[in-house]
Amino acid sequence: MNGLPRFARVFGHQGVAEAYRHRPPYPDQVFAILGRLATAVPRTVLDLGAGEGALARPLASIVERVDAVDVSAAMIAVGRSRPGGDAPNLRWIHGPAETAGADGPYALATAGASLHWMDLAPLMARLDAVLAPGAQLAIVEHGARDAPWRERLDAVIERYSRNPDHDPAFSVVNVLGETFRRAGMAETRPVPFRQPVADFVEGLHSTSALAREHMDARESDAFGREVAEAVGPWIRDGVLDMTVTATVTWGVPATRAR
Repeated sequence: MNGLPRFARVFGHQGVAEAYRHRPPYPDQVFAILGRLATAVPRTVLDLGAGEGALARPLASIVERVDAVDVSAAMIAVGRSRPGGDAPNLRWIHGPAETAGADGPYALATAGASLHWMDLAPLMARLDAVLAPGAQLAIVEHGARDAPWRERLDAVIERYSRNPDHDPAFSVVNVLGETFRRAGMAETRPVPFRQPVADFVEGLHSTSALAREHMDARESDAFGREVAEAVGPWIRDGVLDMTVTATVTWGVPATRAR
């Protein structure tokens, strides 16, 4: 983990890995879309920056095999313990996505909010080598849609974020630049998601800029209080209601598109 950017190294902490379970889940429609994209035979998937397997674990139930790569041993340990994490056709691979042992050809490569932590040129060259003919890379981004508290919450996050470049509108796809050629995009239907406020705060602590490892106990407590105040008008019986959507963008490494 030492060679990673400073804010990426936080994902090596056990507390951050444990907090991941409090992020909103991917809508089921995401996996229907990914299943349709994995057309090559055998239907094997390479999940890049897999974290605790929010994409890899459900995918293992619809394809022949998933290789889930992550540089964080803590993330992989938590992933193995989560539902579906011990599936016989799910192989966890510890190491950088750019160089970790992966034996394609793969029918599909997937990634959540992880590619911006990677060295894109060698990563895309690696994908070009291990993807089957016609196979693509699919990037999945998701979160609460049209949340009425967004402006108030963003103000709190801005005060506590340890990342001076924090951008509420950040999109992984937009940082890929000329290394990636888009072929298509689909947005899932909004799905309801209910979460206790304490769990909502924990989900925020799973991010690189808001991890507890960056805060002392006083700051962590104050952050939790301010988040609860920001979303307070929309809390009912201690629970926050939201709708979650995901965007799946797929394409190929630019070298393959030529």
